[in-house]
Amino acid sequence: MTETKKVKPYTHPAGGWGALASSGKHLLKSKQAVKNIKTLLDTNQDQGFDCPGCAWGEDHEKKAFKFCENGAKAVNWEATSKKVDPEFFSRHSVSWLKQQDDYFLEYQGRLTHPMRYNRETDKYDPVDWDTAFELIGSTLNQLDHPHQAEFYTSGRTSNEAAFLYQLFVRSFGTNNFPDCSNMCHEASGVAMKQTLGVGKGTVTLDDFEQADAIFIFGQNPGTNHPRMLDVLSKASKRGASIVTFNPLKERGLERFTNPQNPAEMLSHGGTPITGLYLTPKLGGDMAAVRGMVKVMLEVERETKAVFDHAFIAQHCEGIDDYLAAVDSTSWQQITDQSGLSRKQIEHAARIYLKSNRVICTWAMGLTQHRHSVATIQEITSLLLLRGNIGKPGAGACPVRGHSNVQGDRTMGINERPAETFLASIDRQFGINSPRNHGHNTVEAIQAMLAGESKVFIGMGGNFAAATPDSVRTEQALSQCRLTVHVATKLNRSHLVTGREALILPCLGRTEKDLQQGAPQKITVEDSFSMVHASSGHLDPVSDQLLSEPAIVAGMAKATLARQPVDWDSLIADYDGIRNLIEMTIPGFDNFNHELQYPGGFYLGNSARDRAWNTESNKARFIAHDLPESIIPVELEQQVSSPLFVLQTLRSHDQFNTTVYGLDDRYRGIYGQRKVLFICAADIERLEMKAGDSVDLESVWTDSISRRVEGFTLVEYEIPAGNLAAYFPETNPLVPLESFGDQSFTPTSKAIPVTLSRSSEETGIIMKS
Repeated sequence: MTETKKVKPYTHPAGGWGALASSGKHLLKSKQAVKNIKTLLDTNQDQGFDCPGCAWGEDHEKKAFKFCENGAKAVNWEATSKKVDPEFFSRHSVSWLKQQDDYFLEYQGRLTHPMRYNRETDKYDPVDWDTAFELIGSTLNQLDHPHQAEFYTSGRTSNEAAFLYQLFVRSFGTNNFPDCSNMCHEASGVAMKQTLGVGKGTVTLDDFEQADAIFIFGQNPGTNHPRMLDVLSKASKRGASIVTFNPLKERGLERFTNPQNPAEMLSHGGTPITGLYLTPKLGGDMAAVRGMVKVMLEVERETKAVFDHAFIAQHCEGIDDYLAAVDSTSWQQITDQSGLSRKQIEHAARIYLKSNRVICTWAMGLTQHRHSVATIQEITSLLLLRGNIGKPGAGACPVRGHSNVQGDRTMGINERPAETFLASIDRQFGINSPRNHGHNTVEAIQAMLAGESKVFIGMGGNFAAATPDSVRTEQALSQCRLTVHVATKLNRSHLVTGREALILPCLGRTEKDLQQGAPQKITVEDSFSMVHASSGHLDPVSDQLLSEPAIVAGMAKATLARQPVDWDSLIADYDGIRNLIEMTIPGFDNFNHELQYPGGFYLGNSARDRAWNTESNKARFIAHDLPESIIPVELEQQVSSPLFVLQTLRSHDQFNTTVYGLDDRYRGIYGQRKVLFICAADIERLEMKAGDSVDLESVWTDSISRRVEGFTLVEYEIPAGNLAAYFPETNPLVPLESFGDQSFTPTSKAIPVTLSRSSEETGIIMKS
């Protein structure tokens, strides 16, 4: 941990020597550096394990190193020799642990034993697995009805565990499946299912090698999925145009040096990534794309040579209504909302027009707004106009966050499952799956707050820290009869206990999974619909750890006995689980056999094949008006001081809510996390200076006070009126009732806030 708090602008390319130094630092922090060097060499390799970090896909090249800097952090963070054992819990009360920050909690090491909260002592005591499972089963079976339980899933959960989990829960009788997708890419799935008939990206990694242009929206791959930078670097070198729309200037999207390329490491400037870098206002991407289409439409009417008329006639519907919406949108609306000039938008449109094969890729900068579904449908319309869906080198590419978040949804972790999926489950297992919609994440919190849901079970993740409206979320969890968390490390959620609370420690991706003496493998699905196997090579940190599938089976058996399957036999050999997946879910033919091939297999994508699984069997242009405002208009009338729009984001030493360290190298932040990125003009407007300490308060239509204190102003290149700060520190500012239309995703990129001077001292060194 860096002791000195300082701000020092970063001027080097992303990657490079800084990435190597950071990887080495985290090797040492793991307390078993030599062993973990070999562990890293197994990362993402055939017969190795899938990185527990991001969902970026694997290329087919044979390389000694297939991990990035943040992958190294994730592996070393999991494969540590530090332990959180019963002796640790005997020394620390839950009340004391609550006072520690998130970095401290997870840095303590790996959980080693199942633990049960003792309310009288305010400490966790060890408990045996059978007793833990019995408590879960008896509590679930004592509920008035199954819908009083919430079954959360993190994106790190394997396909095998996720499939068993959904079978257990549907056999129990509910579709209450709040999951991490609800908080990140839900808008992508909703939008693309309506327009293209499939909620997944339509490209593969090979398409990036053929694209003439790549348009990047609301994405920071340098921190969130660094292996993407190698792909972008190669595209840039061969002459592909790269256009970025992002409110912040992110170093990884400007220049990159591949730390695994000796020639690049010896150069000084790195590879330029983005040719045109535009910084729209938060939430202004839809307006920017609408402007691009407006330019294209003008040229089309002059030349009749812009749109792919044959493709549109054969494959699409709704174009007339969509173009009418484009016509009715004024340039004044577009420039005001996007924050970009007409000239800048025209420049982006010209690049699109001269490119025959275009990929549009995006992440959570687009998905965490009220109008996110409409924004993504605007992008799919942009692609459809020139036939850029279903041809090599072109398509839509939402880049998921966690390594199996897409696979979990494929396995049925969905509060609104398709009838075809439920019918298949029912035929295979002889059950009657519930047909009523279950709870998503926001609805689950609301149900717990209202006392309607009384049990919370979390397969991984850090629910209390990851969700919005932190104070109310913690209140919701604390009202439960039972909270259960399956995890590898201690985190904030374990300290927010129901009347009864369990922590169940599971194997990590890096560890051997032996069932009846035989090694097992699990599988994951990446952002490109590739399914591949993962097998850990390290000895488990404790003999008390169970695998995620075994924990799910244990809960299911304690609740349902041997119905609708023999849970024990499935855990004895995971091939049996995969056989059931093959018989139930399309695309998994010869599942176990296909896993023998290096790199796994491609699930396929109907839209990529230009087969549209919509009601009309056509790809759809869907017309939307631009939103009236990025935040509710009435909020501006509630305050007299300047109203800003805040986005939450990760630091470079972070993955989701896991904080690996207190630095954010590419943004020049060291030894601290409570910083607020703001432009120079807004600092001046506030009559403050960089380095001043401020408190933030969100503005909403209710009377609840949502406030965080002691954030240091850091001058940064960001549009006027916009701010950025790290989560989970600023999650308390996101109202539970502020979520995306149709997606229910918290609007963490559009939080209305006011600033005031703070009494807290920053103690930060500002360097130019």
